[in-house]
Amino acid sequence: MNFKAAIFDMDGLLLDTENVCKGIFEKACETLGVPFLEESYLSIIGCNSKTIHAKLGAAYDGIIDYQTINEEWRKHYNDVVFHQAIPKKHGVVELLDWLKSLNIPLAVATSTHREVAESKLRLAGLDRYFNNITTGCEVTRGKPDPEIYHLAAQRLGVPSEHCLAFEDSNNGVKAAMAASMNTYQIPDLVAPCDDVKALNPNTRQSLMEVYVELSNQNDK
Repeated sequence: MNFKAAIFDMDGLLLDTENVCKGIFEKACETLGVPFLEESYLSIIGCNSKTIHAKLGAAYDGIIDYQTINEEWRKHYNDVVFHQAIPKKHGVVELLDWLKSLNIPLAVATSTHREVAESKLRLAGLDRYFNNITTGCEVTRGKPDPEIYHLAAQRLGVPSEHCLAFEDSNNGVKAAMAASMNTYQIPDLVAPCDDVKALNPNTRQSLMEVYVELSNQNDK
């Protein structure tokens, strides 16, 4: 085994959050009588709140004040994330259990605010697996900048180049690979873009596939 720690994105990777979040945003647009700009929405996946506000604010400029949509979206989104367990993605528990059995330090590196991230992980029963959680509000530059991955690795006390990283989004993959991590991409709502394909991450269909692959390698 040539890695000493593993760092995971959260939304769309550990949890099926992106579908939930997209549905709530689409409903907010419907309630307010404005179009759902799907292409613009998909471009924010993996971004921190500052970047989301900037991108969607520009997309809805001249249609509606983005703050109005954001307030409607967040009201219903918070009702879910603070009170309901979001479904886990396929293979999450199996992979995390296996890594913990090997005493591999684990962390989360998510663009989400800490309070929301901690709630999501707790309600899903995943918080017990992780040595630390690093969030978007703790860095000055969000994904695709590698800052959040460097910070998560630093907190684990493991050099970035000795970490595995797991991501679904293109922005996240760019961040992890810029941090010199051996990166797995498990695409969710957005397919790998040409820029990411050129980086040649380990692209798999699910974390279950990753678990089977890594555990088989370890048994050899």
